[in-house]
Amino acid sequence: MADLLLEIFSEEIPARMQKRATEDLQKLVTNGLVEAGLTYASTAAFVTPRRLCLTLTDLLAESPTTKTERKGPRVDAPPKAIEGFLRGVGLTLDDLEIRDEKKGQVYFAQIVKNGRPAAEILAELIPQVIRNFPWPKSMRWGTGSLKWVRPLQSILCILSDENGAETVDFDVDGIPSGDKTAGHRFHAPASFSVTGFDGYRAALKKAYVQLDSAERRDHIWADATNMAFASGMEVVEDAGLLSEVAGLVEWPVVLMGDIATDFLDLPPEVLQSSMREHQKFFSLRNPKTGRIEKFITVANRETADNGATILAGNQKVLFARLSDAKFFWENDLRVPLADMAAKLSNVTFHNKLGTQAERITRIAKLAREIAPLVGADPDLAAQAAEVAKADLSSEMVYEFPELQGLMGRYYAEAAGLPQEVANACELHYSPLGPSDDVPTEPVSVAVALADKIDMLTGFWAIDEKPTGSKDPFALRRAALGVIRLVLENEITLLFSDVFGGGNLITMDPSYPEILKFRSAAQIVTDAVKKAPNTTSADMSWDETKERGELYSAVDEAQEGFPVIKTAIQALNWRSLEKKRNLLSFFHDRLKTYLRDQGIPHDVIDACLAMPGNDDLTLLVKRATALAAFVKTDDGTNLLQGYKRANNILSQAESKDGVEYSYGADIKFSQTPEENALFAALETAEAKITPAMETQDFATAMSAMASLRAPIDAFFEAVKINADSDVIRRNRLNLLGQIRKTMGTVADFTKLEG
Repeated sequence: MADLLLEIFSEEIPARMQKRATEDLQKLVTNGLVEAGLTYASTAAFVTPRRLCLTLTDLLAESPTTKTERKGPRVDAPPKAIEGFLRGVGLTLDDLEIRDEKKGQVYFAQIVKNGRPAAEILAELIPQVIRNFPWPKSMRWGTGSLKWVRPLQSILCILSDENGAETVDFDVDGIPSGDKTAGHRFHAPASFSVTGFDGYRAALKKAYVQLDSAERRDHIWADATNMAFASGMEVVEDAGLLSEVAGLVEWPVVLMGDIATDFLDLPPEVLQSSMREHQKFFSLRNPKTGRIEKFITVANRETADNGATILAGNQKVLFARLSDAKFFWENDLRVPLADMAAKLSNVTFHNKLGTQAERITRIAKLAREIAPLVGADPDLAAQAAEVAKADLSSEMVYEFPELQGLMGRYYAEAAGLPQEVANACELHYSPLGPSDDVPTEPVSVAVALADKIDMLTGFWAIDEKPTGSKDPFALRRAALGVIRLVLENEITLLFSDVFGGGNLITMDPSYPEILKFRSAAQIVTDAVKKAPNTTSADMSWDETKERGELYSAVDEAQEGFPVIKTAIQALNWRSLEKKRNLLSFFHDRLKTYLRDQGIPHDVIDACLAMPGNDDLTLLVKRATALAAFVKTDDGTNLLQGYKRANNILSQAESKDGVEYSYGADIKFSQTPEENALFAALETAEAKITPAMETQDFATAMSAMASLRAPIDAFFEAVKINADSDVIRRNRLNLLGQIRKTMGTVADFTKLEG
């Protein structure tokens, strides 16, 4: 057994590539070793800006000798077949064994693969790994052919055991392997030898290199928070920036600097974005004022002046950056929001859906329609929608796109608009993901819904739907956002009505390119000229596809021609199909969302099959209650009773060619169990019907649970296929009553089990 230590030393590796690089190195080396027959006990990978490191413990000293048997052709096979087999196994005819089988004598080869030392296997494997390493981007340097993320400096590769360390000898494009590495670029640039991982790690620390990126992160965060606390500040948490900075330094030295007073009145998010994006600084916030007043930077070396020179340089560059931000901020404040929004008429949203300004017009119209449904003022909702995206034309958002929405709130507040409008400017993009907060203020909810619904209906209207793993316009995210807005705010929203308002039926002419390939009036006129009695079968429907102007063309063209009427019917049908398709897309997203909430897929399907499935809040209430019900003993047993009743009914209806759903008559009842079931169904229906009307699903489920005992008793004591046809039909109709009563709650045929 031996331990492997591999280090690939280079110029600085980009921080964004480091984590993936450790995973790839670990996977490529370990997979290659296992394939060669070498096992090991444990492995770990590390990365700093200048080195990739892999260590394996208890690696086999050599691969085991293996024996395999391969069946060949028959002895009387053509000579070329036998020669091909011999080439494949690398043996001669004398090495083969002949065995008798049912179809004659057959050649067998015994292939022995001798074991090889681990060092020999590694000497072949490591160069292959380095030459074929899957960097997202790589480069060549000098005159060699080797590609690496940055110029490669050296390779350390040793096997160590109780007898000492052995260098694994190989060469990669003129760079030989060895047992040496180097420390920090400035503090300890001299090379030194190592004999194992523990000594390697300790020696690097003495040479001002923290090997473990997690240790560097912890070191940076601890020093930053302590410095901030000592100054009465708090560090603005930023896990992404912390990981990135830890990947930029081998020996982190945390320094705190001041922000010039000229910039303290800038919005804190502007300061934070500018420092984060351009300087990789952490922001320090004054908890009393909420302002960003200081910053933390992380240097890669210690200095005699304790970082004073480094801070002075950083502050000089920061002053220039923040001067730009201040210039953008002050310039934007001089421009009225209405003028900002007007500039969006020159910004294309999509070549088939028009400009951002045209989209804003649609969103404002839809927000006004949605507002009463969410308890918002329609005028405020429309006003908010008209200015919500105005900041897209601002200089600040052009420089920092991640601030869109947030800057809209600041500009709206500065313009003196109502606070609800300002808040909607910031929140109308939300939620952006499954963990993002959902707006709850009515105006913000109305605009957020309008924004996402317009996005979905627009792209559905032009047949730009997600396919497979491709979703370039993030329509799945938009649908999930609508679902979360509706459910978490408990909004009653009929999607079929909203989709109609979202231009799928009316084909709102504010969609400029959907229907403007050719004048619809001209299409109708051309068709009429062909033959006054042209029908849909004679007309080219590729020409009339999705042309909303066809409606206005009706008034211009002569009445009575079948082609006009049929064309309108076709357009309505296409719109209805789009609406159904979009609702189905929402249902698919809802299934995913509810499965994450622990509701089984068959329960969701049972509720989707019911009327009102375009009211997502109602649908989820029904699914939640049903999921809880079927987990109970009563629910499980009642489901079995329903399945039995439905199976008997299905067979009888198929055989008799009639539907047993016309109600049973108690006067034909012959047993106490039948009487009890009649009474139980009547009592349950009297409770279920009003409960469903008021969406009281708990009461409905409780009423259904009361059917379990009488249904079980009925099947236990009563023969359905009685000798009398009258009695048989009555009992089948009684089963139909079970199906009808339970079917008002959910489609139980969709449930498994």
